[in-house]
Amino acid sequence: MKTTLSVIKADIGSIAGHIRPSQALIDSVRGCIEKEAGKLVIDYYIGSTGDDVAILFCHDQGVGCRDLHQLAWDAFLKGTEKAKEQGLYGAGQDLLADAFSGNVKGLGPAVAEMEFEERPAEPFLLFTADKTDPGAYNLPIYLGFADPMHCSGLILSPKISKGFKFVILDVAFTEADRMIELHTPEDTYYIAALLRDNERFVVSAIYSRATEEQAAVASTTRLHNIAGKYTGKDDPVLLVRCQGDFPATGEILSPYSIGHLVAGFMRGSHTGPLMPVLMGSGISYFDGPPVVSAVGFCVHNGKLTEPVDCFDHPYWDYVRTKVSKKAFDIREQGFSGPAMLHYSELEYGGIVNMMEELEERFHS
Repeated sequence: MKTTLSVIKADIGSIAGHIRPSQALIDSVRGCIEKEAGKLVIDYYIGSTGDDVAILFCHDQGVGCRDLHQLAWDAFLKGTEKAKEQGLYGAGQDLLADAFSGNVKGLGPAVAEMEFEERPAEPFLLFTADKTDPGAYNLPIYLGFADPMHCSGLILSPKISKGFKFVILDVAFTEADRMIELHTPEDTYYIAALLRDNERFVVSAIYSRATEEQAAVASTTRLHNIAGKYTGKDDPVLLVRCQGDFPATGEILSPYSIGHLVAGFMRGSHTGPLMPVLMGSGISYFDGPPVVSAVGFCVHNGKLTEPVDCFDHPYWDYVRTKVSKKAFDIREQGFSGPAMLHYSELEYGGIVNMMEELEERFHS
């Protein structure tokens, strides 16, 4: 059967600043979704990463289903009501429109969707990140799909070795979706040249060249492009199908052991290492560090298995210790140099006003 996976995530309120959503908020979102279980929605999963709530829908309505997006919007509104009732911080923060307009993409929440014909065994991973932007997935996706140092299937599997098609968006171009399609292995250097700029070029989707089947899809929403000002980090989501004609689960997870440096931390304006954490983990040090969760499932006839927390293993405890050291090292540098994001990423912050005031005081 053809199955659609849709993940929609938003920050709609949090305890003690940007720590984590309340259980009552999550229950309000779940109560709204449960009414459609077995009807519009075949199955679903709700989880949180940092202060964001993610809803994974499994259905047969295809990508961009208006009724499904309406359901997610209504669920986030219900959660926002509970957040306001409890006096949570940032209630409804990521809901940037006054009313639903047919699709939540462009209204604030992060969205990633793909439709496919189910294989006899259909394993996939759901990644949800907080305190960072969509470009945070660039390096792990590149390494997991294009580098045999992480994806040994590229030299061991005849189908995987045929490579993948990367669909990359220029998210600085706001008038429309401006994209390019590049192929591995022949375009590998071109892909690397684009993906080094995490704030402008973002991997949107990946397809197998052997089968033309979609392997992955990521959200590409930049909140400041929608709101015209800083409203919070973009907190992206990613869906990846694994095994068989795609990289193995472990090959997709392997790059997250690096703890690579991404945009994020306090006020979304600094550089910090991406820490792999358990689903449900809150935010702590300097409104960070940037975090990512990975939950694994199998889906069959539209029904999900129970989730497996991929970063809940002793190995990842060591990685988290390593990432903590990297976070401490770069935070010691404070606001200086590469420890804070480039001015172009701060253009919606208060520093712009400061620079405008100072401009008048320069003289020759």
